[in-house]
Amino acid sequence: MPIDPSFLTAGPEWQIGGVGGGAGAPAAPGGPSGTGFGAMLGDQLSQLEQLQDGAAGASRSLADGTATDPTAAVVAVERAQLAMQLASQLRTKGVEALQDVFHTQV
Repeated sequence: MPIDPSFLTAGPEWQIGGVGGGAGAPAAPGGPSGTGFGAMLGDQLSQLEQLQDGAAGASRSLADGTATDPTAAVVAVERAQLAMQLASQLRTKGVEALQDVFHTQV
């Protein structure tokens, strides 16, 4: 199945910026809350939480019959699932990298 390129630019959650928040990096939807890696990580985790909350609300409305568009609810749940899988894989890679650093002989 081909990927629609317009889907990748559909919203601010798909915009990719630099880690340092340089001139070419787009601003976060809520505005920058700080600088550096820790602030970026915190912003991404809050966006993940918002995706999870939106998916929970969409599935709740689908379950009680108040959803106007069932496909939007399914897309919200799938997007939240993919975001969680990505976060989990990044955490695993980070832990593995940290373990490699700890096992390095000096």
